Amino acid sequence: LLLLKIRDNYPDRITATFSVYPSPKVSDVVVEPYNATLSIHQLLENSDETFVIDNEALFSISHNVLKQKEPRYSDLNWVISMVMSG
Repeated sequence: LLLLKIRDNYPDRITATFSVYPSPKVSDVVVEPYNATLSIHQLLENSDETFVIDNEALFSISHNVLKQKEPRYSDLNWVISMVMSG
């Protein structure tokens, strides 16, 4: 795993992960919740900080707060970049 190799090569650095978790209202892919559930263990074991961002909440923020009728992925990525920058 890439995160494990980064942790081994740079043990004195703090590793932070940002993950967007699926929502049944937004996504139509059946296996997304299973992939998210299986990957959370690796994230918690191999990173110092794990941030989980809800996909449905991203759409809600873009639609209700930012007043976008149909948010695009670039709009959602902008919201995530604001979260990551603090």
